[in-house]
Amino acid sequence: MAKDAARVARIVNETVAEGRNTLDLSNCKLTSFPVALFKVMKDVLGNIHFISLENNELKSITGDFMTNFNQLRELNLEGNYLKKLPDEVKTLTHLKTINLARNKLSTFPHQLTELTTLENINLEANEITGAAACRHGLHHVVRGCT
Repeated sequence: MAKDAARVARIVNETVAEGRNTLDLSNCKLTSFPVALFKVMKDVLGNIHFISLENNELKSITGDFMTNFNQLRELNLEGNYLKKLPDEVKTLTHLKTINLARNKLSTFPHQLTELTTLENINLEANEITGAAACRHGLHHVVRGCT
């Protein structure tokens, strides 16, 4: 676990030092997004356009995560244990792509219907059934609904 924490710290420090617009914390065994990172990244939060939290152990994503990273264009949450999204996902008004494949979603996250910039939603390998419910009110590309 210490090795994973050190890896997260190194990635975040590099992101801040280099002023990157991406944050890739894939495969870090995270069970939650470390709240302390908001403080460490305060000067670059608004510049982050892509975040990958793929293949972690996330059971939830907080509203604070969504509101702090409100400039996101792409969010990759594939391969976690998410059952739902917080209502604050609606604050991601620049989001174009969200990857929620291989999670534990049983219903379509209807908050996504309010994001007019959203172009791609990947819901493959979740537990969602009912194509009508999955695409209700959407004019986006939705993959993974049966």
